Amino acid sequence: MKIRLATVWLGGCAGCHMSFLDLDEFLIDLADAVELVYSPVVDVKDYPENVDLCLIEGAVCNEDNLEILHKIRARTKVLVSFGDCAVTGNVPAMRNPLGLANVENVLQRAYVENAQNNPSVPKADGIVPQLLANVRPVHEMVSVEYFLPGCPPPAARIKSLVAQLLAGTAPKQEGEQLKFG
Repeated sequence: MKIRLATVWLGGCAGCHMSFLDLDEFLIDLADAVELVYSPVVDVKDYPENVDLCLIEGAVCNEDNLEILHKIRARTKVLVSFGDCAVTGNVPAMRNPLGLANVENVLQRAYVENAQNNPSVPKADGIVPQLLANVRPVHEMVSVEYFLPGCPPPAARIKSLVAQLLAGTAPKQEGEQLKFG
């Protein structure tokens, strides 16, 4: 039976997913071992039940991120915090010192002051979800089994972790196993 794999992109740049795609020929081996049930590269609207493994990229930045994260945790056996945004908050968390009172200023700066075309905050149209007061790493909101740091994590590190999980072994996250350093 194939492992049910999901990948998720919350608040971040998609660099971790790009690094995942750099797995090159390992993607062919992976295709034989997993059923990709949810991902930014798969057109599935709702996160499915009974997911074996989920790599979750990005920080928890808004109410939509938080809602899907709770659904993911409830429906997933093994959750991997995938990349520095998911592990630490990284760049998305740079707005945290501004506090809740300045969330509107953040939106104004991003969607009006820095816009080249159609400067307006799309929040009124329901396009931009309500920002959280502070950006949080995934493990501050739900339990996480494994952490895969890096911005983005190198493909070799992703391959090592995923291969160990697929083999049914507890990943060793040290030394050459994940090629830190």
